[in-house]
Amino acid sequence: MDTALFRTPGLFKPFILILVLAFGLVGCSSTKLAYRYADWGIVWWVEDYVTLTADQKQQLNNDIEHLRQWHCSAELPRYQAWLDELEADVSNNLPDQATVEYHQQQLFSFFPSLLERATPVAANLLSSLSDEQVRELADNMVQSQQEMENEFLADSPQATAKARAERTAERVGRWLGELNGEQRDIVRQWSANRGAQTEIWLQGRRNWQLALLEVLKRRDEPTFEAELEYLILNSEEVRGNAYKAMMAESRVAMSSLMHDLIMAGDETTLTHLQNRAVELNNDFEALTCSPA
Repeated sequence: MDTALFRTPGLFKPFILILVLAFGLVGCSSTKLAYRYADWGIVWWVEDYVTLTADQKQQLNNDIEHLRQWHCSAELPRYQAWLDELEADVSNNLPDQATVEYHQQQLFSFFPSLLERATPVAANLLSSLSDEQVRELADNMVQSQQEMENEFLADSPQATAKARAERTAERVGRWLGELNGEQRDIVRQWSANRGAQTEIWLQGRRNWQLALLEVLKRRDEPTFEAELEYLILNSEEVRGNAYKAMMAESRVAMSSLMHDLIMAGDETTLTHLQNRAVELNNDFEALTCSPA
């Protein structure tokens, strides 16, 4: 799946169901309900881009339910173990840079197994598309790309950086609480230093879409699922060298940002972070993996 189909550029919203279905759930009134009926980050974008038949919808729903069952039983315990460790690290001391980087790596380690399991779901759906549906997909991708370029590239670099800072402050605030003046200054400077990230992200998005459309020409061939799997598991490679370099730099920059924000905070910051970890962990513990 195209990680850039989400409408926010940068590192924050990859097509990673962990972020959609785990960290996004903190703000939900019922984590259990949200987890069960979140459509697994697949249905909503597919139906935005392609008009599915009744049979395709049914197959997709069945595949997604199997994916959810696996994720709930096999992956959520891994998240809980990580959150236990995060909670312990935060409660003991101010986390240093190495600790922040470690937890970032733990988070990213959840992605590959989920993407591998999602590949057959994508393959089942995409291999069933008719020529007309593929044309519809291609047309909608072009239209969406143009809309996003108009939206994200219309402003001046200063306005783009300001909007990025606002998004960043909102997202880190979910974990660290309301930011103080120094923390907001850190976010503003960090956002201003991201340079041409939006342009690189948009070009990478287009590169991936073109690669997908090329692979879809061979959707009736035995090699289709393997080719699609390569696109999904090697998304950064497919998006181009500039994108790959940007993402590597962004991961380093993000861990540095989180460390700087924690250091610029106070005991309330750590307490908020610890409480978020505990809250999310408790929500996961309360989830059951029974069918919806």
